[in-house]
Amino acid sequence: MSLLLLLLFCHVSSAVKHSLRSYFTASSGVRNLPEVVAVALVNDVQTGYCDSKLKTAIPTQAWMEKLIDGDPQYWRSYTESCTMYQQAFKEEFNLLKKRLNKTGGVHILQKMHGCDWDDETGEVHGYQQYGYNGDDFLTFDSNTDTWIASKPQAVITKHFWDRQRDKNKFWKDFFTQTFPDWLRKHLNYGKSFLLRTDLPSVSLLQKSPSSAVSCHATGFYPDRAMMFWRKDGEEIHEDVDVGEIRPNHDGSFQMSVDLNVSSVAPEAWSRYECVFHLTGVKDDIITKLDKAAIRTNWVSPSEFPAVAVVGVVVGLLLLTLGIAGLFIWRRNNQGFRPANR
Repeated sequence: MSLLLLLLFCHVSSAVKHSLRSYFTASSGVRNLPEVVAVALVNDVQTGYCDSKLKTAIPTQAWMEKLIDGDPQYWRSYTESCTMYQQAFKEEFNLLKKRLNKTGGVHILQKMHGCDWDDETGEVHGYQQYGYNGDDFLTFDSNTDTWIASKPQAVITKHFWDRQRDKNKFWKDFFTQTFPDWLRKHLNYGKSFLLRTDLPSVSLLQKSPSSAVSCHATGFYPDRAMMFWRKDGEEIHEDVDVGEIRPNHDGSFQMSVDLNVSSVAPEAWSRYECVFHLTGVKDDIITKLDKAAIRTNWVSPSEFPAVAVVGVVVGLLLLTLGIAGLFIWRRNNQGFRPANR
């Protein structure tokens, strides 16, 4: 869904921005899924979760326990807000389906709201957006306190919500005043994790001799980073493909930038280098384009016989172990049983 999954990345060398966002998903006609699911993210790191079955909020980061112990009143308010808003969001969903005459079948309403805060300038930007059945639907314009319809089907709801001026004023103040306070609270308790700086390991990868050379960086934090190739000290864009920044399972990030080397003469490889820059870090990580440093799983035809022999030996060994295991299983006369639940 473009509203919630497509993020615009921009490199700003001087500004340090932080974000607090909440994502709500209401669904109907989907089996084994709570009617409403909500998650909270600080700097794109999930910090809390609640749904309509749990009836409470759950911290999803170890450092959130410090916040709960240090400010229990805030956590109670956090939990109550999550629980109460689930019901309000569910009612919005049901009203929308009736308005669109879509009461049957599978339908999904998603909402993202939150704020961005620049800790150097103090600038705050609040926002609120809706998506319906995978498409952008409504976006709140904080400059005019009105709603922007992304689909013709959203126009009726836009006019209805535009007339709720007090409610729109409340949301604007909430996302530009209350949310930034919550964000700073999270940053204070989770600073050892959220405000850390981790440099990546950088490798040169290539699938085959004819494919592009990928400069891959993984394990960096935060995600305010950029990578590029340069030749003779100058950044180049031709024959270069810059990939997106993607999350790792441990909360760090990874990205790649590919260089098409098909037209690069062997004697010119030394003129190319990959540059990784992490915002707030003075020194860049520079990796020279070097054949000897490239990691690949490609096997040349001359090496194939030896690899094949090793494969056969390993296969025979596994077969032998499997037969031995079968005899042991029969001797024990136990068989395979499903695990107890």
